[in-house]
Amino acid sequence: MVQQIEDLLEHWLPLADDAWVLAVITHIQGSSYRKPGAMMLFHEFGQGAGILSGGCLEADLRRHAQNAMQSQQIACVTYDATDESDASYRLGCGGKVDIMLIPLLKENHDIGLVEVAKALRKRQSGFYQLPLAPAGSDARSYSAQFYSVDNAPFPTADFAKSGIFSATEGDTLIIPLRPRFHLGIFGGGIDAQPVAAIAHSLGWQVSVFDTRTAYARTADFPHAHIVKQSLDEVEGLIAQLDCAVVMHHNLNLDAAALKAIQAYDLKYVALLGPAHRRDKVLAMADLSTESFSGYFSAPAGLALGGELPCAVALSILAQCHGVLHGAPCSTLDGIMP
Repeated sequence: MVQQIEDLLEHWLPLADDAWVLAVITHIQGSSYRKPGAMMLFHEFGQGAGILSGGCLEADLRRHAQNAMQSQQIACVTYDATDESDASYRLGCGGKVDIMLIPLLKENHDIGLVEVAKALRKRQSGFYQLPLAPAGSDARSYSAQFYSVDNAPFPTADFAKSGIFSATEGDTLIIPLRPRFHLGIFGGGIDAQPVAAIAHSLGWQVSVFDTRTAYARTADFPHAHIVKQSLDEVEGLIAQLDCAVVMHHNLNLDAAALKAIQAYDLKYVALLGPAHRRDKVLAMADLSTESFSGYFSAPAGLALGGELPCAVALSILAQCHGVLHGAPCSTLDGIMP
């Protein structure tokens, strides 16, 4: 969970008066566990929040973070595993990773992370601009900035996710940030529980919609927001969703849910059940498979095999995750170098 930027910041904020260092990947060459823009925080007592590798680098990074805290200077570290004869850091991916470590200080206003946290709490997307400073630079004078999507002073269309952007003042790391994905589960039965649990483990926000008394009980969905109001009373919440899974196991309720969802721009909508049931539910809602602005999956999910609720949940959320991240349905050997 602490890999999510919001989880990192929520972990940091209550202890922001303590000494911290932000570690961020600025560049990679070859294969790497995480990509430029990935962040991790180190506390003065040694504990870390987040992850930048599969566990290969964090212990050594902690030492560099402690040095950066004491000196109040920016540190730059490169881990190079392209030479397979050097197993110093045991980088499993065999790539080269550049990491910048920045002490968070009152003098540098915690490099704007409070503003980032406030924006994400308001579900605002934007861009975090981090100048690439040389090692030994005074961290007290370092400045970073968060820009909303509408007021960014650089052409944001020049990069898709994150990367180096050459601004007029020099090299800068631009990290696109967005609030955590928000999943709506329509139907709070037993098989919805693993859907909510897996989504929570991915760091997503989860809302469970079900007006029925015996369903969507708080004890069964400890990390989800339970919505008991009728759908026409919570249109504002539905409008905030990024994706939805409809699984009431009730034709009328599923049809009503699809009707309510269809009015909004969700990236992914899944309906549980076979194709003949899908056609019946759509007909009852006076909709078609083309009625949805995003990806409509029915029968829901990928053909991974298995029939138990956890397997079905994995199938649906794997497909949903791919759609949300714009991932092609490709095998990894065609993507990873």
